Amino acid sequence: MPEGPEIRRAADKIEAVLKGKAAEKIHFGLAPLRKFAKPLTGCKILGLETRGKALLTHFDCGFTIYSHNQLYGVWRVVKRDKLPKTNRQLRLAIHTEEHSALLYSASDISVWQTENIEQHPFLKRIGPDILSPNLGWREVAERLQSKAFAGRALNSVYLDQAFLAGLGNYLRSEILFLAGVHPEQKARDLTKGQIGRLARTTLEIGQRSYALEGVTLPQRQYTALKKEGVSYGKARFFVFGRSQQPCRICGTKIQRTTANSRRIYTCGSCQQAPT
Repeated sequence: MPEGPEIRRAADKIEAVLKGKAAEKIHFGLAPLRKFAKPLTGCKILGLETRGKALLTHFDCGFTIYSHNQLYGVWRVVKRDKLPKTNRQLRLAIHTEEHSALLYSASDISVWQTENIEQHPFLKRIGPDILSPNLGWREVAERLQSKAFAGRALNSVYLDQAFLAGLGNYLRSEILFLAGVHPEQKARDLTKGQIGRLARTTLEIGQRSYALEGVTLPQRQYTALKKEGVSYGKARFFVFGRSQQPCRICGTKIQRTTANSRRIYTCGSCQQAPT
């Protein structure tokens, strides 16, 4: 499943053709939502907001369309009415004068009065979005030390959308590695300095992955590897997916284990296990 940076990049592509444009026609593939097609027709799209893996499409007439791709949903942006050939079910189509934004296969779609969107059950239980411009490292540090998360292993916290929305499996491995903390450690057992480093790294890696299209290595290091002929898949990460390969920092072989039923990658030298 795509993580926060991937969702935001997808939103950027949709927003590029919808923002500021009037919805000349809207189609809902789910019968209970078809009553909203007429009220939304002619409304201008104000923008697209991401909340973790959920997408909010805001209209100037006071409505917001909530959508979550879940496992199988996928957006397509095409020239107006040039529908792609696919066996997928069309669940939502927003047509402007020149383009069509199409959501296939997703079933978690709803329409809300914008003023009430925060009452959506999913939005009520998730934390701040990892890419939110209003999220600072101090708030991340406070959340790490809060009663809800301080006593849990970080390998669990860093998959919990109630902690920070948009986190996922590759971000978990990369953030914990670069912060130099072991996945089994708990925030309550970290020093103030470790908490600060982890909080800063969390935001840094999320933002880097968004900016570099899924790459968590610094751009210069990634570019150097690409010039050497290393593929995107093998050059993009510090540890994720690199089992038994040398750590990019110390040379120790990366280990793959399982935590919370998901694979996780660590360096035994850079991330000391708790005693």
